[in-house]
Amino acid sequence: MEISNVLKIFEEISGIPRGSGNMDKISLYCVNFAMQNGLKYIVDDAKNVVIFKGASKGYEKKEPIILQGHLDMVCQKAENINIDFENDGIEIVKDGNFYKANGTTLGADNGIAVAMILSILADDNLNHPPIEAVLTTDEEIGMIGASKLDVSHLKSKRMINLDAEEGDTVTVSCAGGSDIKISLPFLRRNVNGTKICVSVKGLQGGHSGVEIDKGRINASQLMGRILNHIRDFDFDIVSINGGTKGNAIPVSCTLELVTQNEERLTDALYGYFSLVKEELKDREENVYLEINVGNTRAFEVFDKTTKDKLIYMLLTTPNGIIDMSKSIHGLVETSLNLGILETKADSVLFHYALRSNKKTALDFLESKMIALAQYNGAKAEKSGRYEPWEYKENSKLREAYIKEYKKITRQNPKTEAIHAGLECAVFSNAIKDLDCIAIGPDMWGVHTTEEKLSISSVQQTYEILCNILKNL
Repeated sequence: MEISNVLKIFEEISGIPRGSGNMDKISLYCVNFAMQNGLKYIVDDAKNVVIFKGASKGYEKKEPIILQGHLDMVCQKAENINIDFENDGIEIVKDGNFYKANGTTLGADNGIAVAMILSILADDNLNHPPIEAVLTTDEEIGMIGASKLDVSHLKSKRMINLDAEEGDTVTVSCAGGSDIKISLPFLRRNVNGTKICVSVKGLQGGHSGVEIDKGRINASQLMGRILNHIRDFDFDIVSINGGTKGNAIPVSCTLELVTQNEERLTDALYGYFSLVKEELKDREENVYLEINVGNTRAFEVFDKTTKDKLIYMLLTTPNGIIDMSKSIHGLVETSLNLGILETKADSVLFHYALRSNKKTALDFLESKMIALAQYNGAKAEKSGRYEPWEYKENSKLREAYIKEYKKITRQNPKTEAIHAGLECAVFSNAIKDLDCIAIGPDMWGVHTTEEKLSISSVQQTYEILCNILKNL
C-alpha cells in the first residue's frame, strides 16, 4: 500500500500552526481539501470538520464507518529554539525510518492520523463503505472539539480512532478525565533584599497519561520539596512557574526568591539538591539546579500566609498514580498531574489533569482536590469533564482489526486498555452502541521535543486500515 500521499499531507499540515486553541488555519486547510476533492463537509463553531465520502462501487449497501483524529498538537520547544507557535509551522527532519522535528514537538500526535484519513478521502482507487471523517479540535486541552460536536450528523455505529501510539496494539478502553484549576490568592508586600532565581531543569517529562507510571519526576512538585527544606531560612517569594500544559509532566520549574543572605541560602539549596540528585539518579539522571543571583533592591513578594500555604500545597498535593486497576494487569486506574504552576497577577494557579478508568473514582478525586483548595482558602474550578470509554465485550471492529493485523504480520496484536484519554470516550458516550477501536503507528516521546514517528509503522498501519475498510 503506497503511503507517499500520506507523508506528503503530513508534511503539509506540519507547516501549519495548530497548537491547541489555534485551530483556524488547520480547520480551513481541511475544508479546502474537501472542496478540492468534491466532498461534502460540515464545519462548526468549534472548528471541527466532518467530511463525507460516499461508498466505492459495490459497497453502497455497507454500513458507514467513522474515521477520527484530532487537528491540534501540543507545542513544546527546547530552550535554544526560536519559534512562534501561533504563526510558525514545525520544521520536520527525516532521519532514516523516522520523522523528527528540529527542537520542538513533532505533532505526529495526531497529525499522522489526519494525514491518513485525508489520503483515504482523496484516493478513488480504494474499496470502502461510506466514510464519515471526523477531524476534531482542541483535543489536547480537554477534548473540547469532540465534546461540542453535534453527532446527529453522523449515521455510523462504528468508529476507528487513529490516536493510538503503538503499531502492534489495538486499544479498546481508555480513562475519563477532567481539569481542576486551583487559584491560591495572594497579597503583595515590599521587602528589601537580593533576588535569587532558582530553576529545576533537565527532567524527562512526557504525557501525563502514557508516562504517568514511568516514575518521572514532576518539576513543580520537586520545587515544592526544595522550598519545604529551606522554609526556615530567611527568604520571600516573588513568583513560581512550572510547566506549560495540563497533560504534560513539567520538565522545569523556576522560583524567584528575595533574601538578605544570598550566600547562605544558595549554599543550602545546592547542598540539599546534591542529595536529591543522588536519590533520583536512576530515573532522572539529567536533572540539575540552576541558580542566578540578581540585584539588591526593593521587591514585591507574597505575603507570609500565602508563602506558607503555597509550600504546604506543593508538599502535600496528590500527584501521579493514585490507584492501580485490580482487574486489568498493569493498568493505572486513577491518577492526576500538576501540569501547570503559574504566578498570575493576584493568585498562583495550580492546573491539574485528572484521569480514571472508573467514573466513581474520578468523582472522588475531583472532590479531594476541591477540598484541598477550600482548606487553603483557594478557589477551585472544574472543566473538560469526559467519561471513560468502557470495554465492549463483543466488538466486530476489534475482531476485524485482529484478523487484518494477523494477515500482514503473522502475529497477534496486543489488546489493551490505556490510562490516557482518547476521544473514543466522548464518542462512545454520545453515540449509543458505538463499536470503537483506536489504532496508530509507532511513535515515541509524544508531547516532548524528543518525539519521533516510525515511517515503516505508518506504512503498516495504513495498509491494515485500508484492508479493514475493504473487508468490513
